[in-house]
Order: sequence, then structure tokens, then C-alpha cells
Amino acid sequence: MKNPALILIDVQKGFDLPFWGSRNNPEAETNIAKLLSVWRSRDLPIIHVKHCSVSPKSPLHPDQPGNAFKEEVQPLPGEPLFTKTVNSAFIGTGLEDYLRENKLNSLVIVGLTTDHCVSTSTRMAGNLGFEVILVSDATATFEREGHNGTKYSAAEMHDINLASLNGEFCEVLSTSKLLASME
Repeated sequence: MKNPALILIDVQKGFDLPFWGSRNNPEAETNIAKLLSVWRSRDLPIIHVKHCSVSPKSPLHPDQPGNAFKEEVQPLPGEPLFTKTVNSAFIGTGLEDYLRENKLNSLVIVGLTTDHCVSTSTRMAGNLGFEVILVSDATATFEREGHNGTKYSAAEMHDINLASLNGEFCEVLSTSKLLASME
């Protein structure tokens, strides 16, 4: 993978609220911060994506404190920021145009949540022809209830989504395997 762009999706304070339920992978932000530090130290491209919910009651609405980025991933001056109102980082944001204009064909995706915005953005990136690595331990999600009342743990939701994406839309790697592959 040459000159990979790190795309951080929705690493926002609102996901710390109990509103979402039980979460998996409490180390996701630590791994995201580690990758962000490596990208910055190597002067590799970094792109931040922020969800700006249109629902006034959402913790991710622009008027809510939860819309802010978490401290460990604050964008630095010059790092591009795209805001979105839907699950995909590619819809209504200009992200695809930015990637193509800057010849960024290889993407490393991290962020929240595995089964919503991360999955949707990863699927679209793959379908648009980008080479994508999704970092398994630098993303996380929450428990869900299915249409039939079945409860799915956050770990189940996370693992099932990674299995669905791997080999079809992306390659799924851990933080350590990704960093080892870059040496």
C-alpha cells in the first residue's frame, strides 16, 4: 500500500454517552491515536470525518457537546475535515473528489461505529475502486436489538460486520499487523 490516507470516521465525544448502550473494544481510541501519531510522524495523508446529525436530540447534532472530536484525535491545521449527515463519508461531502484529486487510492479506515458509518464508508470506498484496509481494533460499536427482538452484543455486531467486509470491500487488519506491514 503506497501513500495510504488515514480516514478517521466520527471519533466524537457523543459516543461516550450511555445513550448508545454497551460498547465493545474500549481500546479503539488508543489504537486510533497510535495510528494517527504514526501518520503524522511520517507526513502521510490524514482525513477527518465528522457526523453532524440533523436530529436535534442526537448527541452528534452540531449544537450538542457530543459533536466535538475526542481529545486524542483533534485535527491539526491543514488536515482536511469533511462533515456528513448520513452514514457514508462519501455522500454529500466531497471526499471522493478530494481523494481522486490528490491521487489517494489507498485508504486506511478507523473510527465509530463498525456497523454503521465505518461499514457504509468502507463498502462505498471498495465499490468506488479504492484499496481499503479496515483496522479491526481501531473501530468499535454498540449492542443492538434485531427486528425480531434478538439481542446482539457489541462484540457480535463488530465481528459480524468485519467478517462481512473482509475480502469483499477491504482487507481487515489489526493495528499491530498494519504497522508491521508498513515497516
